[in-house]
Amino acid sequence: MINKIRFGKWVGSLTCGFCGVALTAGASQEKVKLMTLDPGHFHAALVQKSMYPQVDPEVHVYAAEGSDLDLHLARIEGFNTRADNPTSWQTVVHTSSNPREEMLAQKPGNVVVLSGNNQLKTERILASVKAGLNVLADKPMAINPQDYELLKEAFKVAEQNDVLLYDVMTERHEINSILQRELSLIPALYGSQDPGTPENPAVTKESVHHLFKYVSGKPLQRPAWFFDEEIEGEGLCDVGTHLVDLIQWECFPGVILKPSDVEMLAAKKWPTLITEAQFAKATGIEGFPESLRGNVNDDGLLVYVCNGEMTYKLKGVHCKVSVIWNYEAPEGAKDTHYSLMQGSQCALIIRQGAEQNYTPTLYIEPVSGQELEEQVASAMASLQDRWPGVTAEPDDKGWVVRIPEKYRIGHEAHFAQVTEAYLEYLKAGNLPDWEVPNMLMKHYTIMQAYKMSR
Repeated sequence: MINKIRFGKWVGSLTCGFCGVALTAGASQEKVKLMTLDPGHFHAALVQKSMYPQVDPEVHVYAAEGSDLDLHLARIEGFNTRADNPTSWQTVVHTSSNPREEMLAQKPGNVVVLSGNNQLKTERILASVKAGLNVLADKPMAINPQDYELLKEAFKVAEQNDVLLYDVMTERHEINSILQRELSLIPALYGSQDPGTPENPAVTKESVHHLFKYVSGKPLQRPAWFFDEEIEGEGLCDVGTHLVDLIQWECFPGVILKPSDVEMLAAKKWPTLITEAQFAKATGIEGFPESLRGNVNDDGLLVYVCNGEMTYKLKGVHCKVSVIWNYEAPEGAKDTHYSLMQGSQCALIIRQGAEQNYTPTLYIEPVSGQELEEQVASAMASLQDRWPGVTAEPDDKGWVVRIPEKYRIGHEAHFAQVTEAYLEYLKAGNLPDWEVPNMLMKHYTIMQAYKMSR
């Protein structure tokens, strides 16, 4: 096997093996050395959009030859050669028909980055922690009930082997979500959490994504397998991971949740229909491949079951999660997010539609009869130590929260923030005590919807 070394560009090849490098959680005196396994999703590259002082610039990539690998390397190349603050990653590429086994045999690093084929991800998580490797995994970590059982085992093994398994929850770093959470924790403003009803949930998260879009200013080319929900995962299992995580993180911060806290009330799924021309535009592949032919209907359209919705109770609070995949956003639009938290005194709502110029915007809307001018002013003052410049401006329904642009760093930059947090956890040697049980709880919740939607 030939290992190609790329330092921004291809330089040469080696045939030698590599010595293993051990880093158990808390071994902060050693450099973190990344290994990326089968980077089939662009999120794998976004972990490397920034440099980190404690991370070795040499990254080993284990993958099969093909377009997934080529696209990943091109993205890293783009980061290394950009005009503004270029990175300096040195990529060692190991091509193999069995990249997982080759990585585990060589172990030149101590942290595995997993972002790709979700059908294989859970088993690869388990194999990695069994081998004594830390894992930073893109969502989702499980896409069906069988995988969820493997994930439970993986967390047990990770604890036994003193390694850290963590998932990439970028949305916790989005400024509107942060402020929505912060304001909900001010009883003088928010009051108490409204429990809602099945018809009118008190907490709602809706995410609208697009199959064709631009990333880092370039059209995103998706792999063909992305359009197979058996590999990518259904909408609730994939994007839904973020939304359930936000509900837990915002409504019950620091609380260790358990299965008895969840009651699934309703769940459904439905498809987005895709033409061959749309598929070609999104993947660069002309015609539906044989692997997807079984999902093509009589009208010649690919039936991609990627949308989902669920309503459930979490510790007595009615919650609703919706995941919608459209083909392409309207002109000037992007992926959008709608979020409602209903308190006894006001609602905290994030909107991102045409009226907001497709920019996430947080609103404070008083419950009828509530006079909250003083409470809003006091809440804004309390934010100034951490978020100076955040203000609230009256509008026709209450207030709109004005957020300085410096805090709107964008989705792609949130990957660095998640990675930096994970590196701090590695240095400390542990995760917050609520993280592991609640990572399992969000997957448990989604699996209840997965079963009910059938």
